[in-house]
Formats: sequence, structure tokens, C-alpha cells
Amino acid sequence: MKKFILNTFIFLIFTGLFYLVALFVCTCYAPNYLKPNVNYKIGSYGHLYSRLSEVKNQSDVDILFLGSSHAYRSFDTRIFSKHGYKTFNLGSSSQTPAQTKVLLERYLDTLNPNTVIYEVYPHTFTIDGVESSLDIIANDKNDLYSFEMALKTYNIKTYNTFIYGLTRDLLNLNEPFIESQIKGSDKYISGGYVEKEIRFFKPTPFERKEIKILNYQLETFSEIVKILKNRNIELILVYAPITKVNYESYINTGYFDSLMSVYSEYYNFNEIIPLNDSLHFNDSHHLNQNGVVVFNRKLIKILNEK
Repeated sequence: MKKFILNTFIFLIFTGLFYLVALFVCTCYAPNYLKPNVNYKIGSYGHLYSRLSEVKNQSDVDILFLGSSHAYRSFDTRIFSKHGYKTFNLGSSSQTPAQTKVLLERYLDTLNPNTVIYEVYPHTFTIDGVESSLDIIANDKNDLYSFEMALKTYNIKTYNTFIYGLTRDLLNLNEPFIESQIKGSDKYISGGYVEKEIRFFKPTPFERKEIKILNYQLETFSEIVKILKNRNIELILVYAPITKVNYESYINTGYFDSLMSVYSEYYNFNEIIPLNDSLHFNDSHHLNQNGVVVFNRKLIKILNEK
């Protein structure tokens, strides 16, 4: 019996080591179609690598921005700076509350913000967060927070990518990487903002859709709110502008507004500022720079009045 247990233990160790080595070699050298269950892209879309490299040298900001791509494409740190606010933007593509919490746990102490402006896009409460988890795993150092985040996604792709990312961190394989400030039509701006070359959206009809919030995302969101309130950090929830054709396609926006209002001070800017779908948006749900200026000025006016 003892020999069986020992042999089983040795087998498990050998199998585990073989899996780790095979995963690393396959991810490094195999073509993409042979590795569908791992997705590691350092310096990917959205300049997250640059943002997370810069944040490590930031401290004591007036305002911290959180949220999805609507955050890092809608809150222009230069505009806030001109009005006397020191800010940093920790938005990331498709960031759900699960990823927001990880970033807060890592950087809230050093950033020490007076105010957090959290961009709450309904769609991010309805998805599993796999895409955003992969983005953070590849573009930041991995730790216990990453491990917990990976477990919560219940997705083999996230597990494998975390293991591969952790291996690269231990071997310091990402040290030589430098992300270009300009990538295609995107330009990284100090403070975490990404400016896109101006484009103009051509409105088309949208199918009707319903906001169906996942319970665990809402639970994590509640934990975030509690963390900030326990530290006496002012929390402002913002539904950033999206195109009218997109916004009006939701059949239960009132439900979402009511829910957000329960948690903290909340502003739905789709109901506050009149924007033109063709003049102020790059696509169906991202402002162009013209729209960003209008939106930021109105938000700053609200902050100043407060």
C-alpha cells in the first residue's frame, strides 16, 4: 500500500512537471491553431502594458479612473490636468468587476486616491471576464490576486495562460519588452489614456437587448464598493456615453440605473449630455476625441460644483 501511494505521488509530480514544460514549449513555439487553450499577448490592444508599467511609479492621485475601454478611451488625463486634477486611468479592455478588484488590490494603496470614478458599462456585468483576465495576466506581474482571478473564471484558457505567464515572470522573459507609444490609430497618453485618431460612426439599427447581470460580477462589484467606502474614498459611478442607437436598444436601462444608484453616487451621461452619433463617436460605443472633450468638460463641471 505504501509503495502504491509513493508511486502515485511520483507519477503525479512527473505528470505535473511534464505538463508545465509541454505548456511552456507549446506556447512559445507552436502555431496558434495548435494551442487553442492558451492566449498570452503581451502589449496587446489597449496599451495595458504601458499603463501598468507607468502606474507602478504613481502615488497620491486626486482621481483614479476604473472600468472598461470606455474608461481609458473616455477620461482624458490631459483635460483633467488642465483643471487642476492629478489623475490616473486604470481602465482595461472589457474590464469586469473581477478584474477591477484585482487592479485595486494591487495599486490602491500606492495611488491613494481622494476620489474613484468607476465607469460602469452594463455589458461588463454580463460577461465572464476571460478576455480581460488574459489581458491582465499577460501585461502585469502575476501574484495571488491573478491566481484567484483565474480560478473565478472557470476557464481552461485562463488557467493555462496564468501558468505560462507566471513562468515567464519567474524567468524575467518580459524584461526586454518595450511597448510603442503609437500603435496603429492609437496613441498612449501619460496617465493611462489612449487617444484614437478621429473617426465618425455611421448609425445603423440595433436589435433590442436586455441587460442580464451575472450574480458573481455583482457580488464582486459590491465588494469593490465596500473596499472604497471602508477607506473613506469618494466613489462616483459613471455610465459613459454610447451612441443613441445603441443606448436605446437596451430594454431595461431603468433597472440598471436604479441598481447603480443604490451603491453610490451615479451619473448616466447618456441622459445628461446631448451627443450626436455621427459627430461624437468612433464606433457604436466609444467616443471620438470631439465627444471626449464634451463629456470630460461636463464631468469636470459636476466635480467642481460638488
